Amino acid sequence: MRGWIVAGALNGFLAVALGAFGAHGLEDVAPPERLAAFETGARYHLAHAVAILLAALFRDRAPKAGFGRAAAGFALGCLLFSGSLYVYGAGGPRWAAMITPLGGLAFLAGWALLAIAGLRTGRGAA
Repeated sequence: MRGWIVAGALNGFLAVALGAFGAHGLEDVAPPERLAAFETGARYHLAHAVAILLAALFRDRAPKAGFGRAAAGFALGCLLFSGSLYVYGAGGPRWAAMITPLGGLAFLAGWALLAIAGLRTGRGAA
């Protein structure tokens, strides 16, 4: 559990730091569509940092249910989805945005795995 809590906290830190960089460091240099992409990356990054923490807390309650796999899906999504939008938004090559859908699939897998893990915990789970 500790590893996923640290991963969630670090992802939250990075989402806030990069979001601030995008808002203050790129607003005068990035075209609006690239700035919007960067902001989308930060928004999804922060939301899924919280999802990693949520999965970590439930993993402690039901270690064998698969909450760790859900956290891994969220972490991979942060890397691929948000990471590709950060690169593209900061002026990187256009092909970087082509990676974004793979990250979206990882986010979807994380949510599906979270639901499956929830079902595996049984009726008495909160």
